[in-house]
Amino acid sequence: MAPQPAITGERLRVRVRGAVQGVGFRPFVFGLATRYGLSGFVLNDQDGVLAEIEGEAQAPFLIALRQERPVLARIDGVDVTPLPGVGCTGFVIRESLGRDSRDAHTWTTHSIPDAATCPACLADLLDPISRFYLYPFVTCTDCGPRFTVTRQQPYDRANTTMTDFALCADCAADYADPANRRFHAETIACPVCGPRLSHPVTEIAAALRIGAIVALKGIGGFHLLCDATNEAAVRRLRLHKRRPDRPFAVLFAGDAAISPFARPTPAECALLNLSARPIVLVRGGAGLAPSVAPRLGHVGIMLASAPMHHLLCHALDLPLVATSANVSGNPLIIANNAAAASLSHIADMVVTHDRPIHQRADDSVMAIIAGAPAFLRRARGFVPEPIDLGEDGPPVIALGAHLKATVCVTRGREAFVSQHLGDLDTAQTLRFYGETIARLLADLGIKPEAAACDLHPDYRSTVFAETMNLPVLRIQHHAAHCASVAAEHHLRGPVIGVALDGHGHGSDGGAWGGELMCRDGADWFRAGHLRPLAMPGGDRAAREPWRMGIAAMSAVGRGSEAAARFSRHPLAGPLARMLSAEAKCPVTTSMGRLFDAAAALVGLCDDQSYEGQVAMELESAVRSPVILRNGFDIQGNVLDFRPLLAALVDADIGVGEGADLFHGTIVAGLAKWIGDYAKHMGQTNIVLGGGCFLNRILAEGLSDALRQRGLNPWLPRALPANDGGISFGQAAIVRARLITDCFI
Repeated sequence: MAPQPAITGERLRVRVRGAVQGVGFRPFVFGLATRYGLSGFVLNDQDGVLAEIEGEAQAPFLIALRQERPVLARIDGVDVTPLPGVGCTGFVIRESLGRDSRDAHTWTTHSIPDAATCPACLADLLDPISRFYLYPFVTCTDCGPRFTVTRQQPYDRANTTMTDFALCADCAADYADPANRRFHAETIACPVCGPRLSHPVTEIAAALRIGAIVALKGIGGFHLLCDATNEAAVRRLRLHKRRPDRPFAVLFAGDAAISPFARPTPAECALLNLSARPIVLVRGGAGLAPSVAPRLGHVGIMLASAPMHHLLCHALDLPLVATSANVSGNPLIIANNAAAASLSHIADMVVTHDRPIHQRADDSVMAIIAGAPAFLRRARGFVPEPIDLGEDGPPVIALGAHLKATVCVTRGREAFVSQHLGDLDTAQTLRFYGETIARLLADLGIKPEAAACDLHPDYRSTVFAETMNLPVLRIQHHAAHCASVAAEHHLRGPVIGVALDGHGHGSDGGAWGGELMCRDGADWFRAGHLRPLAMPGGDRAAREPWRMGIAAMSAVGRGSEAAARFSRHPLAGPLARMLSAEAKCPVTTSMGRLFDAAAALVGLCDDQSYEGQVAMELESAVRSPVILRNGFDIQGNVLDFRPLLAALVDADIGVGEGADLFHGTIVAGLAKWIGDYAKHMGQTNIVLGGGCFLNRILAEGLSDALRQRGLNPWLPRALPANDGGISFGQAAIVRARLITDCFI
């Protein structure tokens, strides 16, 4: 670039806050300054991007800065400070200012999510005259890995797992060329100087074409792949992975490739094409192997997110099962040696590459529920973007639940919720959990004032909280569900909450899961609940729904028929007799267990191999919801569905009719229950949380019914309705306690 003439006069310091590191913001600022003939510099530092400019066209520069930001950037604020002019020539990108450990608490930037291959890089990938032709790691400032390869802030190549790949002459030239979209692209690489796959794409494709199972290292971890139209291959994958029923996701090259197999709505297509490339639940699945999503009316599909996925899909012209590569409940595998040791008995081919993954991240899962996007799992492509809390507050850490664990750290008005970590049942997952906490605190430079955890004394997350040398507040599970939704939507003052899920430890020590809650100041209290139902076998009842079927029959006075109804199970008779004799037995108010009872009564499923299986299958069986007249009763604030259960005991009711009756009646009963209480309290805002609200029929039906009563229902949008959102709700409650000085 030709030197610019020296300019004197007013100089502006421009501070840009938000998601502005790792998105090409410095090159963007450089380009704007060059366009408007300004002198000065731009750099990354602990607060985001800092620039100083001198010249005549400062006003248009500032307008363009806000209006023309890079694709992946998010601007939260631009602060401009006048300075005396110093006189300078040219505009330069300076080296980033590293974090000063003495001032770690002042760090205000953070990593940004990974982004799918952009159209320009995809064109390079498939262009025979491009030097990136068929290169499975092509990237630029608008796409590629960020969060999963960043070791520390600021986001510079030296702080990523690309640091060991020295740039070749061509890549160095692109990196230094302001006119090139790879100008200061920290993950830039090519076949000469960059990472490499262990196997050629043609060999991988050939194996998949003949029914092989392939373990492929991707952006956030390994996937297990096979031909999604090959029933034998899918069954073999299920057998080897020991995953008998849980649905698999299916990978497609692009929108056009989906149409023979599924028909996503326009809203679902928009989700599929987000730069995060989440798995999206859509209706259909015709033409896919039946074992991809057994007995479900929807299938999870996603579009290629990485160049290697595009290459495989183009080579095969087939949809591929793409499921997380982990073993026995352990975290997603990210290391080459771990893959070789753990996946060789599952996969016929283990494909690695030599770019290390620093942070594992599962695929995010989303659906359109009640007309808007909703998360089932929030991970790759969205983490670690913060959630706005709407107001400043003290820094806290929340340790989440035991299942679908996440952790949350707050900083100012931002809440950073980790990626999905899994269930805290294994030593490996606990290690991942601890590592994530350490990295999150270090990345954000936060020293929490307090910790929050679940009320359940035996949750691993609760035990971990007690080791942190911080004041600890134990938050009731369903209060956290409701608080999560209220905090996301910035609802202040009194709020009514409804939490419907499988299980949560109640303040009375019982098993809750169908709760009417109310917020008073910083606290939530239980205002009502579903009528308790016996849970024979305790936690086993959640895995064996026939037990809940027997409990339901006993509850409606038909226990003497239970042994014959569930004769396949030798313990059916003794359990029924035990309940008839009113022997001591755990009870639950859980809506999840009510779903299990209904599924068992209509003959849908006696056992389940994954959490929520029978509820999902019952939802898939719905044709048109029907309300059973007098199908529920309300005494005080206790909602009783025994009349509905009695109708389902009728042997003439099949799966479809039973599913219709169950869904229609629970929506009507919940709407009446909530509506009466809201009228009594004079409130209109109703937050709906808990894993049962991932059921579209329930979430949409209840939302509509509440609106017809003049109420304002609020569903989770920024986080999952299930336990993946618990840590955020815990953090919101403990912050409120600290702010109001009522922390105990």
